[in-house]
Amino acid sequence: MGDTIGTGKTGLDRRNFFKTAGMGLAAAGVILTPQEEARAQADREKFNLERIAANSYGVRNLFKERPYPGRGRGAAGRGEREEEGATKDFTHDPNAAGPLAVAKAAEEARAKLPTPEEQKKKYGEITLLDFPQFAKDTFPGVTHLDLYSGFFGDAGDDSMYFPEGAADQGFDPLSPSGRKWLDRLANVCAKTGMKVQHISNNAPTNLAEYGSPEKDALRKAGVAMGTRWIEGLAVLGVKSMRMNSPRALGPSIRPNAVERGPGDGYPRNIDIVPMLAAAIESYKAMADFGGNYGIRVTLENHWGLAADPINIRTIVDEVNHPYCEASPDFGNWEQEYMLVNGLKALAPYAHTNVHAKYWDRWGDKNNVQRSTRIMLASGFRGTFALEYETGPWDQVEGCKYLFKEVMTALSTPTPVI
Repeated sequence: MGDTIGTGKTGLDRRNFFKTAGMGLAAAGVILTPQEEARAQADREKFNLERIAANSYGVRNLFKERPYPGRGRGAAGRGEREEEGATKDFTHDPNAAGPLAVAKAAEEARAKLPTPEEQKKKYGEITLLDFPQFAKDTFPGVTHLDLYSGFFGDAGDDSMYFPEGAADQGFDPLSPSGRKWLDRLANVCAKTGMKVQHISNNAPTNLAEYGSPEKDALRKAGVAMGTRWIEGLAVLGVKSMRMNSPRALGPSIRPNAVERGPGDGYPRNIDIVPMLAAAIESYKAMADFGGNYGIRVTLENHWGLAADPINIRTIVDEVNHPYCEASPDFGNWEQEYMLVNGLKALAPYAHTNVHAKYWDRWGDKNNVQRSTRIMLASGFRGTFALEYETGPWDQVEGCKYLFKEVMTALSTPTPVI
């Protein structure tokens, strides 16, 4: 075991001391032998690798999927981020010149990337049952997974999914065949030594609906879907589960204040308060249920109400439950200042998992290392899931880039101002 540091029954061996101290050998004031130094360095690297989760959505082009949209994503499927109505013409907007230039450069870079079919040919087509081994081979030393709800189930077995015409036609985690499939996934994880840290779940919908018995019924159905996933996926040993798709908390563009509010005539946002109240009630119910299974319910900055980090903080504070928290995404913001300030606002509310994202919509402002260090500076002790959105690399290479950036930040957690 080696020498111990400390006295009495709580003494720690040198190896574990330097792994958990996380402050470097010099800070400990102890001179090590070359062998001990090499061993401590290996321990630190292993400890850092345990802070990373392979993310299935990051390599989404490789997955075999059912032919119809909406599976585990809410009703709108892949296009759910698109807004209703006409798109604004930004051509003559002076404030849009910079973002338009970044978007054009990103579009040109993407045009040179291999197609999804070409990526499958290069890396192979996979299912979620293949992903644990794929992650183990692609990210050596990583042992945690972040799984996307849209990839659950056997695409060729309709009995695992809600029937055609149902509000959600996605995977049913409590169906008999769905339960057997989840058992298979749990066995695959056990055999490969991989652990499911987080589920990025788009299945619950209408969590902020209010105003009529019909809408309240929709909200309760959304909560029931969330609790159904918690119960079904407990077999995987899941630690946390995101419960908001881009439209789970209302339209992607949340309500704004009216110019002359009622009563005193000052600006007031009369629409957002009842939406927040409905969301708070939904998350209270899901957190209570999640607590029974040891699964934390999380909110991601994922458009709608959740586009504003203060709304997420408000919901988490009002729910006031140990099984409700934030799971920030480095890139899902509406404007560039949020890349730093929005993340700083959410960091203290996150404990289990975050999405370490690269997204070319932000150009060179997408600083993954700085974002990682913001989380570390807040005391975050969870996992960084490697979620590549779009950029100059194919999806596997993009996730490998994130792997390198996060590992660098974990190895040199310099203070962030």
